[in-house]
Amino acid sequence: MDSSGEIIVKRLAAIILLGMLIFVWPLHSVAQISRNGTVSQSRDSRKAAKKQQKAQKKYAKAQRKAQRRMLKTERKNTKYPPRRF
Repeated sequence: MDSSGEIIVKRLAAIILLGMLIFVWPLHSVAQISRNGTVSQSRDSRKAAKKQQKAQKKYAKAQRKAQRRMLKTERKNTKYPPRRF
């Protein structure tokens, strides 16, 4: 009788664990989905920040280039008095 009693207890424990798993599993997946949702938002914000930084660098580079062109044009247009030997 002991061996059949052990089998019944093991089956009962397996059924209880299976029942708990059935109720806990959906809650775990919902929590995981919401966590992934926040991860994707932070990824999107990182992408937006990176894109903005890239645009700022491009603008700064264009400004430096314009400054160099202006200085070069200024040097070209500078008229020196003619030399007298």
